[in-house]
Amino acid sequence: MVGRKKPLVVITRKLPDQVETRMRELFDARLNVDDRPMSQPELVAAVKEADVIVPTVTDRIDQALIAQAGPNLKLIANFGNGVDNIDVAAAMRQGITVTNTPNVLNEDTADMTMALMLAVPRRLVEGANVLRGDGKWAGWSPTWMLGRRIWGKRLGIVGMGRIGTAVARRAKAFGLSIHYHNRHRVAPQIEDELEATYWESLDQMLARMDIISVNCPSTPATFHLLSARRLALLQPSAYVVNTARGDIIDENALVQMLQDGKLAGAALDVFEHEPAVNPKLVKLAAKGKVVILPHMGSATIEGRIDMGEKVIINIRTFFDGHRPPDRVLPNRA
Repeated sequence: MVGRKKPLVVITRKLPDQVETRMRELFDARLNVDDRPMSQPELVAAVKEADVIVPTVTDRIDQALIAQAGPNLKLIANFGNGVDNIDVAAAMRQGITVTNTPNVLNEDTADMTMALMLAVPRRLVEGANVLRGDGKWAGWSPTWMLGRRIWGKRLGIVGMGRIGTAVARRAKAFGLSIHYHNRHRVAPQIEDELEATYWESLDQMLARMDIISVNCPSTPATFHLLSARRLALLQPSAYVVNTARGDIIDENALVQMLQDGKLAGAALDVFEHEPAVNPKLVKLAAKGKVVILPHMGSATIEGRIDMGEKVIINIRTFFDGHRPPDRVLPNRA
C-alpha cells in the first residue's frame, strides 16, 4: 500500500488499543474514542464518505442504509462473526463486499456456555447474592440452596458448528451425554470422539433432554426456532442456555413457561431486543429462575484482539486486489 492513498476506514465502536494503533498505521482510520454507539445520521454520513466501514453487532447496516452509500464504499468489514446486523444481499447488489471475523471466538463462547450451564442448576448467582451486602449468612445446612447435578444428564445442542462442538467437548468432560440437532450430520470421527447422538428431528430431541444449549447462527430460518410450540415439548425439569442470538428463542414464550413453572430455569447471554432486556426476565432473575448476562460470551481481551487482526487482514487483502479470506455471501437458506 506504499505510495497509494490510504483507504478511509470508519470504525463504529472503540476497539482494543493495539488494534486501533495498527489501523492508524495502515489506514486513514477514523476511531470512535468515546465508544458511543453511532446514531443513524452518523452512520449515513459514514457510508457516504468512507472506503471501508467497520461495524459491530450493535450497528444495523440494513438495505436503507446501504442504499445511501457513496461511490467509495467498497467494503463492510464486520467486527464480529455473526452478520445478522448486515443486509449482505443488499450490499452485494451494490457492489460492496462484506467480511466477518470467524473462528476466533469459538473457545471463549464455549467457555461461557459451560459456565452458564453450571450456573443455573447449581444456583451459583443465588449463592453469590446471599453474601452481598454485609456478607452474613446463617451457615451451612444439609437442605439449603440445593441445586441439580449435571453429571449424567443429557445435553441437547442446537447447532453443532464450531462453537457447538467446542461446547460438546467441555460438556462431555463434565459427564454429560451429548445429543445434537444440526442441518447436517457432523463427521463420523467427531460423533465417535464425543459419543454424540444425532437427532434429525429437533422436536424429538427437545422432548428428551435435560439441558438445551442454543449455538446456531441467527438467520431467517432460525428466527424463533425454539418457538412456543417447541418450548412446550421440554420437560419441566429442563434448563435452556442461549449464548447465540436472542431471536432464536421466542422470548415471551420462554418467560411465560418460566413464570408458570414449566421449565426449571434458563441462562441467557443474549436477548431478543438487545440492548433492551425484558423486565419480566429481570424479575425472574431476582427469583433465581434465570441467570442473565449482558452479551459477554465472547468478551475476552485475546478474542477481541484476534477479531481486530482479522478485520485488518480482510481490509489489507481487499485493497491489495485480492479476495479477502473472510468474505461473506448472502444466505441462501
